[in-house]
Amino acid sequence: MELESALWEATRPAFRVRYIHDPNGPQRVPLYASYGIATGPTARAKLARIVRKAPEVVVKVTGRQRGGTHVKAHLDYIGRKGALGIETRDGEILTSKDDIAERAAEWSDTLQWRSRPTVSSVSLIFSMPEGTDPDKVLGAVRALAHAELSDNHDYVLALHTDTPRPHVHLTVQAEGLDRTRFNPRPVQLNRFRERFARELRARGVAAEATPRRARGQGIAGSSMALVKLRARLRSEGSRRITNADRRTNEQAIAVARGQDQLPPFIAAGTFRWQEIRRAYEQTAAVLDATGQADDRELASDVRKFLDKHQDMNATPEVFAAYHARRMVPDQSKAPLPSTNRPPKDQGRGR
Repeated sequence: MELESALWEATRPAFRVRYIHDPNGPQRVPLYASYGIATGPTARAKLARIVRKAPEVVVKVTGRQRGGTHVKAHLDYIGRKGALGIETRDGEILTSKDDIAERAAEWSDTLQWRSRPTVSSVSLIFSMPEGTDPDKVLGAVRALAHAELSDNHDYVLALHTDTPRPHVHLTVQAEGLDRTRFNPRPVQLNRFRERFARELRARGVAAEATPRRARGQGIAGSSMALVKLRARLRSEGSRRITNADRRTNEQAIAVARGQDQLPPFIAAGTFRWQEIRRAYEQTAAVLDATGQADDRELASDVRKFLDKHQDMNATPEVFAAYHARRMVPDQSKAPLPSTNRPPKDQGRGR
């Protein structure tokens, strides 16, 4: 149980996980926030995928469509204006403009008294790295949508292979049969990531769904809107940068000059990474103690993983270090402000 407990501590999501178990039964540790209980083999398999860098699944909310016109424009986009088939919940393929317009009208808000249309549909994207079999990605998303949504929400999905990363657009009708609305929050998105990875593994594709911090990576800090804005500026050949990037650079320069401090979440991330490191070190010790050759090999891989991830740097911290090195060219590495003090517990880490 020590192995399972340590792995759960290292990989648990940032939000508070609620799970129910029999108080009269043996204590059990969840391996995933939403699926199943950890056992020795499943915990070892998950740990091996993490430290040996199995591909991480990507699940993002890309937008919310309001009204029939907006829904139709989105369906035209994911269907490439009829060039690609759009698969429905019932397995029907939509290709004609009339079929798409009819589906958009069914999903649109019909309450005319509202001052503005409510959200009619929510769009998500499920993506895997280059080289993944697109058909298996589509099959995994199809199985996920059927299991998670089909009993209450209508949806459509479309596979795109026009980029190196095969990805599936899943668009869900916002209002369900029981009148509840589909509004995915971090808990549900985390469950979708875990389910997506599990469905891919069932199809022979190595995949994992862990928080960035469990992989030694800090907060990226870039929203989908910011990524798209950067791409548009690059495509236009403009030398302008976004206001968000300008503010980040200005703060990083001020930190490098000693005129400002890094944001408080940097200290929180550093402190949490130290906790995660201790949990991984505990798992390595437990594996070594078994005396099994496979366990010793996995323990060695865990320690190599930790050696490569001494620190967990978020985007502002990386920018500050970059500007500090530029200002002190004769030093190979400029010191950063200390962030070793534990942050105040706000209750979000559990």
